[in-house]
Amino acid sequence: MHPHLSRLSAALAAVDSDTPTISVWGRKLAAVLSGGGRLLACGNGGSAAEAQHLTAELVGRFRADRRPYAAIPLHADTSSVTAIGNDYGVEEVYARQVRAHGRPGDVLLCLSTSGTSPNVLAAAMAAREVGVTTWALTGPAPNPLAELCDDALPVAAGNTATVQEVHLAVIHMLCAALEEACGDALEEAREDTAGVMGGAMAGAMTEDTAGDAAGDAAGAVAGAAAGNVLEGTC
Repeated sequence: MHPHLSRLSAALAAVDSDTPTISVWGRKLAAVLSGGGRLLACGNGGSAAEAQHLTAELVGRFRADRRPYAAIPLHADTSSVTAIGNDYGVEEVYARQVRAHGRPGDVLLCLSTSGTSPNVLAAAMAAREVGVTTWALTGPAPNPLAELCDDALPVAAGNTATVQEVHLAVIHMLCAALEEACGDALEEAREDTAGVMGGAMAGAMTEDTAGDAAGDAAGAVAGAAAGNVLEGTC
């Protein structure tokens, strides 16, 4: 096997033990996004590209056809990045955007193969100030970013390219976990809707002619309730 592939294979095998963490992240992110929150993502170089890969999967889709989600790659607004960098310094290019876009309950995903990128660390610190949850994808731990964030998934590989490739696999696993969580939520909502509509139909069938108006009103309420159940899902 080529040495590059050998390193990647070993690193991927090691990350398999982190599958439960990725599943938890997926469920939490599904709840945040379906509740109207947003994901912010940041990194430099290849990590910036992977941040944008993730947000594209969320605004577009990964596998399932579902509603789009609010997800912003902080490096992609070149006018803001260059203005902030010019006026406040490169270290602030992400932190200032976190303060602008982040709301309590949102999630910031920080990517850094070294775990020491000053502008990514500054973004994580800004997120904590505004009540945004922070997750990190990094290279080997310990590192400052993993220690600063609320949760982290370090990749125990010494080669930068290998770390980036594993990060991409983790991103796809995260998207799969999110869409699985959304699918479960949608199925539960459909079952709830079926129950609501079934109750409304049963009530309508027991109404006599004199109660038609009340039956119509009950049906309208049931229909609105069913719509609300589905509206709140992924």
